[in-house]
Amino acid sequence: MDEEKKTPELHASDESAPVLPLMRVDIMTLFPDTMRALLGESILGRAAVKDIIEINCIQIRDFTENKQGQVDDYSYGGGWGCVMMAQPLKSCLDFVKDCAPWRKTRVIYMSPQGQTLTQAKARELRENYDHLILVCGHYEGVDERFIEACVDEEISIGDFVVTGGEIPAMALTDCVCRMIPGVLSDEECYTGESHWDGLLEYPQYTRPETWEGRSVPPILLSGHHANVAKWRRKQAIIRTRQRRPDMYEKLEFTTKAEKKLLAEIEQELAESQTDAKGDTET
Repeated sequence: MDEEKKTPELHASDESAPVLPLMRVDIMTLFPDTMRALLGESILGRAAVKDIIEINCIQIRDFTENKQGQVDDYSYGGGWGCVMMAQPLKSCLDFVKDCAPWRKTRVIYMSPQGQTLTQAKARELRENYDHLILVCGHYEGVDERFIEACVDEEISIGDFVVTGGEIPAMALTDCVCRMIPGVLSDEECYTGESHWDGLLEYPQYTRPETWEGRSVPPILLSGHHANVAKWRRKQAIIRTRQRRPDMYEKLEFTTKAEKKLLAEIEQELAESQTDAKGDTET
């Protein structure tokens, strides 16, 4: 991940059209070095080297208007802790926007008061924008006037509070960027995972075939791709039903194949409950 660029790269044949990357993420933070180190590794790091995505971590403190580099002050009305000031945040945001004026941008404040991040939300961001600006708060949060004037939406990663917005920002960045074409080797790498189609993912296995007395399900060794696909779909439904009944209730099974599979599952579950009851009675 490179430092922030004031001059965007353009196509040689069209000076108005930007080249890759397909997605740009700018993260406004007080801890850019830490975030660069983490986001520059593994899959996202390799995608950034290939210019498929671009991730920049910008130091908010560089945009303060005093020699002390002050970014926060005491809260009006009293209370514990300090609040991040609007001016450094707005100046930082203006700089970031000026770096990529041709992109379709979404400004997101990572906040425990925001809409909870889901796979569907990440897909929405990927499909509708090619530039995400993530604002990481700290201390007791940020001046509400900055949120009102500059933020498009607030996003949370769950009903809990962490020290700052950096961890949520990294989670959102990873979730969105891994769906950008070319970041993963194949689209199926993420379309088959949990939450993509409302289901949890099926169980996964690797070598050895038997480990501590536990064997891989024989069907996965059969080489019959259709049967394997059916087994995985069935396991995904069963796992979702058992572990996330709230998700299972929202599923709609409309095709003949899905209804047949669901009937098989119901029958197998009924038989297993009958067997369990018989073992208890004996």
